[in-house]
Amino acid sequence: MIYEHAYEIVVDDVFLHLDRASPRHDVYLKLEGLNPAGSIKLKSAVSMVEDAERRGVLQPGATVIESSSGGLGIALAMMLADKGYRFICVTDPNISSLSRDIMSALGAEVVEVDRRDTAGGYLGSRIAYIEQRISADPALVWLNQYTNPANWRVHDQYTARAITAELSKVDYLFVGIGTSGTLTGCINHFREVSPDTTIVAVDTLGSVSFGHMPGPRHIPGVGASKPPELFHPELVDEMIVVPESDAVRTCRWLAARYGLFAGGSTGTVMSAILRRAQDLPAGSCVVGISPDFGDRYARTIYDDAWVTEVFGPECLAEPLAVAGGPELTGTRS
Repeated sequence: MIYEHAYEIVVDDVFLHLDRASPRHDVYLKLEGLNPAGSIKLKSAVSMVEDAERRGVLQPGATVIESSSGGLGIALAMMLADKGYRFICVTDPNISSLSRDIMSALGAEVVEVDRRDTAGGYLGSRIAYIEQRISADPALVWLNQYTNPANWRVHDQYTARAITAELSKVDYLFVGIGTSGTLTGCINHFREVSPDTTIVAVDTLGSVSFGHMPGPRHIPGVGASKPPELFHPELVDEMIVVPESDAVRTCRWLAARYGLFAGGSTGTVMSAILRRAQDLPAGSCVVGISPDFGDRYARTIYDDAWVTEVFGPECLAEPLAVAGGPELTGTRS
């Protein structure tokens, strides 16, 4: 197949059957990292940019500014370079050096905001910085992934639709929550097409998305220090919080057992599946969305020295050896 633009290469129909993950269930990961941007965020980038162009908000010669911890920034840098727009990515110290270098190589201006917000994270400070830049230069175009409906519509039209097209019956769907774009799009599709599917939102410990107290976080992708404006908790069936240490263990377990070099968000989602699986009915079809691969985490999640320094040597053990499970924080009535 021949494409005219790199950002058009979106692979949306690849699933990995994890046949040994839970012997009583069929467990699948929907692999979203098989595109030139390396993550599910390419779909969000394409959707938001093309929507802004259609509405006349984004015109030739414009400069786009956006907040990102890595994935969306890379996707936007790739797409905007092709289209001839300038791009300013506002990020924070948790971004991997590789993600920062990729964006720079694609011509983006990368601004790292190192002042923590009131919740102890950086998202509020990143957004405040963008607002200051726009105040000084109103011509800047902020796509605002945190409130932009184009961020979730694309996952209704493509991500979720690809799941129901491939699998005739999905009993449980596990989706990590960042901006909540992927989750909201999946909810919209599944409630219409497969209303009996149990949708499980997965967050990381230290995130405030489910209304918990903020805490330190080291892995970008899942979680937020500011409640996601696209997230409607009453629409999900379950919410599970996973400690980052469990996500790290699960990433390393996936690499050792399946040869799958998974990213931190994937480890978080898969950790929730492993813990929840023991209580699910036998024969259940369980799907988790894997947003990216592990190349940008090679010097963190997959580095023994970093893991030991941040989480302690016990974090090098397999995830199934961890006592207890993730916290169940709520269900939909």
